[in-house]
Amino acid sequence: MASRLIRLPRHLRTITQRLQSTQAANRAVLLNVPPTELSTISNGLRVATENSGGSTATIGLWIDAGSRYEEPRNNGVAHFLEHMAFKGTAKRSQTDLELEIENLGAHLNAYTSREQTVYYAKCLSKDVPRLVDILSDIIQNSKLAEGDIERERGVILREMQEVESVMQEVVFDHLHATAYQETPLGQTILGPKENIKSIGKSDLRTYIDTHYKSSRIVLAGAGGITHNDLVGMAEEYLGRFPNGDMPNLSPCHFTGSEIRVRDDTIPTANFAIAVEGSGWTNQDHVPLMVANTLIGSWDRSQGGGVNNSSNLASICAEHNLCHGYQSFNTCYKDTGLWGIYVTSEPSTCEDFVFNFLNELMRICCNVTEAEVDRAKNLLKTNMLLQLDGTTPICEDIGRQMLCYGRRIPLHELEARINNVNAQNIRDVCTKYVVNRSPAVAAVGSISNLPQYEQIRSRMSV
Repeated sequence: MASRLIRLPRHLRTITQRLQSTQAANRAVLLNVPPTELSTISNGLRVATENSGGSTATIGLWIDAGSRYEEPRNNGVAHFLEHMAFKGTAKRSQTDLELEIENLGAHLNAYTSREQTVYYAKCLSKDVPRLVDILSDIIQNSKLAEGDIERERGVILREMQEVESVMQEVVFDHLHATAYQETPLGQTILGPKENIKSIGKSDLRTYIDTHYKSSRIVLAGAGGITHNDLVGMAEEYLGRFPNGDMPNLSPCHFTGSEIRVRDDTIPTANFAIAVEGSGWTNQDHVPLMVANTLIGSWDRSQGGGVNNSSNLASICAEHNLCHGYQSFNTCYKDTGLWGIYVTSEPSTCEDFVFNFLNELMRICCNVTEAEVDRAKNLLKTNMLLQLDGTTPICEDIGRQMLCYGRRIPLHELEARINNVNAQNIRDVCTKYVVNRSPAVAAVGSISNLPQYEQIRSRMSV
C-alpha cells in the first residue's frame, strides 16, 4: 500500500517557514558576535570587553554592592552614595566634572539595584581614557562634603515622593518586603525616610571602605575599545584600589505571604503574584525564562488580539480582563521572584487572577511542544534585540561578570534555550508552582482581589 503525504494547511506552512527563517537569522547573528575578552589586573579587579568597532563606546564600573549588603540601620546608604558620586572629587569640583563631561559630549550616569551599584559613561572611542580617569576618580576620591550631603538628602527625599506615585515601583517594594521578610532583600533600595534624614559622611565612608573592593569590581567596555588598552588604563587608574575579602552573604529566605494596601481613591487594582524563582546560576534559570515568555505580557494599546503568542494575552484581549500585565523573572544570587504584575479595573481583577492561575496550572500540566518552540524563538529574538547598542552590551557584560564570573556567549545561551522542551517546562513549573505558597502584594481598589487562601488553593493539587 502506497504511503500518502499529508500536506500542511497554508497558514501552518507560513508559520513554520517564519520560525525557520527566524532560527536561521538568529544563528547568523550569533556567529558574528565578537568575543568577550577578560583579564585580571594586579589587585584582582577584572576587565571585560567586547570590541565591536565603531566610533563610540560605553564603559562602566560594575560593583558587587547594593542594598542587599545594608543593614536596617543604614538601609539606603548605597543609593545615597551613588547620588554623591557626581558632587566633586579631590581632583575635580562638581563644576569641573560637569564641564569636562559636557565638553567631551559624553553621557555619565549611575544606578543602584539590590545587589549591584553601577557607574557608566557613553563617549567617543578616542575619549575612553578620559572617561576611565573620571570614573576611577569618582569611586576613589569623592569629597563627600557635608554641604553636598545635605543638599542631596533633599533630592533623595523628593525622589522617594516620585517613586511613591509609580504603582509598579510601590507594588514591587511591597512584594520584596513580604517575600523576603526580615532579610536584606526585603529592604527598599532607597531606604526609609528616617534613614535618609540621618545618613552622614561616616556612614558613606564606612560603606565604601567595607564594600568597594577591587575583587568586587568589573571594568566593562563595549564598542570601539581595544581590550589591552583598557587593561592598561585599569592598571594605571584603578591598580591601587584596595582589595579585601567578600563579606558573608546572608541567605534571604522566601516566605509565602501577602501585603494588601486598600485605597479606593486609586481607581485601579495594582497587584503582583509571585513564587520563589531561581538564582542566576541555578540550572532551572533558563527553563524559567522560557516559561516566563510563555506567560508573556500584554496591554490594551498593543495589537494582536486573540492571535497573541501568549495564551493568557489572548484571553485578556478577548475578555478585556485588565489594562495590562507583565510577567517577570527577577533573579538574585541565591533566589528569585517568578510571577506577574497586573493593572486592572477593580471589577475584573478577580476574573484575571483565576484565568492567570488556570493558565499557570495548564503550563505545569499540559503545555505543548509547539507553544514551547514559539516561546523559545521569541525569547532568543528578544535576547538579541535587547543587545542593540554599546550601552546594553556593556551592561550585559558587567552584570554577567558579577553574576556568573564570566559572560555566557550568545551561542551557548541559544543552545541552552534550544535544549528546553515541553517536559522540562512542565517539570520546572511544577517544582516552583504546584503546592507552593506565593507572595502577593496589592495596592489600590483591591476589594475584589481573591483572598490569599483562594489563590493558594488554586495552585494546589
